[in-house]
Amino acid sequence: MEIFVRGDKIEVTKAIQEYANEKLSRIEKYIGDSGKVRATVVVSVKNHNQKVEVTIPLKSIILRAEETKDDLYAAIDIVTDKLERQIRKNKTKLQSKKMKEKFSKDLIYDAIATLEDDSEEQNKIVKRKSVEVKPMSEEEAILQMELLEHQFYIFKDSETNKVAVVYKRKEGDYGIIESE
Repeated sequence: MEIFVRGDKIEVTKAIQEYANEKLSRIEKYIGDSGKVRATVVVSVKNHNQKVEVTIPLKSIILRAEETKDDLYAAIDIVTDKLERQIRKNKTKLQSKKMKEKFSKDLIYDAIATLEDDSEEQNKIVKRKSVEVKPMSEEEAILQMELLEHQFYIFKDSETNKVAVVYKRKEGDYGIIESE
């Protein structure tokens, strides 16, 4: 697996590069044909916090994790643990017959140890809701979301006539996901 580390408002030193390579190499045992995989690590600084974002695009799924800490090396450790936990936690789902056909080339199932907790119950759907998707502008959707005190809001964009979701990002800004 090729690991590309880049800095955002921080210079990536050789020590940071080597540490990220060492830690993320633990993920390689789970990835089939890891020679063709390129992991992107973005290291950034905001005030006194160090943020590490790791994205590993495979053919059919994307592994992604991020962590913010005051210690960069601790953040890299935690991100690596999160990625491993994602793979282990979803092992049983990925191994189902339907999913195995789709993801069989991406992950090596024998290398994935099953996570001890009962992940089936954690991911159980406990509520289902129907919503009326009304045409409105992005600004109106943001206002509705804020009035409802939700983290996201589904609406039909009045300009494009497409269904979209506006959501609040961690930094306080907003993002929009549009349907095709």
